[in-house]
Amino acid sequence: MAAIKKFFEKRKLNVKFKKAGEGHRLDESPEASSSRASRSHVTTPRAAASSSRGPESEAARKAAAEAALARMEMKQQAKTADGMVIQRARMKREMEAEKKRLMEAEARGAAARAAPKEVVEDGAPMLSTVLFKCPDIGPQVLPRDEMETAIHRFLLDNYEDEPELTSALMIYTLNKNKEKVQVCIDTLVKYLDNIINNPTEEKFWKIRQSNKAFQERVACMKGTEEFLLAAGFSLKSLPFEDGEAVFYVFDEELAQDSERLQNMKDVLLQAEPIRPELDRDVKVFHPSNSASKFSIPDEFYTISPEELKKEQQRREEATEKLGMLRTKAMRERDEQRELRKYRYALLRVRFPDGVILQGVFRANEPMKNVFDFLRENLQNNWIPFHLTTSTGSKLDGEDETTLAALGLAPATLLNFSWDPSVISEVAAQQGQAVTKVFLTSDLLTKIQKL
Repeated sequence: MAAIKKFFEKRKLNVKFKKAGEGHRLDESPEASSSRASRSHVTTPRAAASSSRGPESEAARKAAAEAALARMEMKQQAKTADGMVIQRARMKREMEAEKKRLMEAEARGAAARAAPKEVVEDGAPMLSTVLFKCPDIGPQVLPRDEMETAIHRFLLDNYEDEPELTSALMIYTLNKNKEKVQVCIDTLVKYLDNIINNPTEEKFWKIRQSNKAFQERVACMKGTEEFLLAAGFSLKSLPFEDGEAVFYVFDEELAQDSERLQNMKDVLLQAEPIRPELDRDVKVFHPSNSASKFSIPDEFYTISPEELKKEQQRREEATEKLGMLRTKAMRERDEQRELRKYRYALLRVRFPDGVILQGVFRANEPMKNVFDFLRENLQNNWIPFHLTTSTGSKLDGEDETTLAALGLAPATLLNFSWDPSVISEVAAQQGQAVTKVFLTSDLLTKIQKL
């Protein structure tokens, strides 16, 4: 987001709605417009009355008619500007109402987290929920639904200051279907291209709100109305067929500013969604015999644990009933089904001194990420180390295989050890005590009972 904002601030123009000036026809040359404007300024009721009695009466009447037309155009432009102000005020009211709703949802979530939890004696250590963070909006760490609410409110809060950028981010962030988002972006870019390439053709300034393609591709997506208004469109009722219809109509003056339109197009194409990032929820525990006992929340599973048990039972019964050998294709299908069961993996790493480090990972993350996580928390992260499973299998620090494929989801306990090929040399040079220091001192201050 920071990179896009920097790009946008560097190139965007500070375009504001200017007071309506004197109108002119699109097919009129600048010289004729200037000449007509000067004539309209010097025409007075006295002069018009005087000329009506002379040979220049026809020219005077023409000048008066043009002046009247200019006044009508000025009134129409003023009316349009008033309409845009009203629409922006409506948008602001709607955003304030949405922010209030989101704030209430955040308050309910905070109250639920603060409520006292039931304590189960001698039970397995419980992970209450999976937490997420989003550095773009602040340091808070929240459950996913609350973090998404916080992101939504962040966008609403920033719309007034950065309407073009924020509305583009809203389209990418608030809509989950990537294919529909892409169709929406392509359609909006087409609208902008039409105006950039044909700045004086009125037909490209208008988008009928009830148009089927517009409804299916643009209107159904969150953030699009905010983007259209920020770009320079406003809603108007115009004659259509036998009656009237509501159109998004682009501002005539802004249509001539191709550089601004190109900037908006670039922002729309280069924006990226603001997404919650999984928080590792790092914890350090004293040595415990309960290290291999896990109790994890239902959100770790793509289906509920009850459904998971039923599916496993059904499959076992079917295999016994058929009594057949499974083909390679059947085994591969079952393996893929197994991998899709889990969303997250809770990993604990036990060090030689018995201290346990715990972190949360996505089930589709590679094993390499676990090694990187450990290096971030080791006192001597330059010393090579190994991780092994409870069965003694050694894990590779450069392995791109996912945790689910390695059988480490939904939860597992791993054992840590220094690389024996270099540990003796390190101990000889720097002392045995160095190799017995594992986690950083900051982390050890947060150690707790498991």
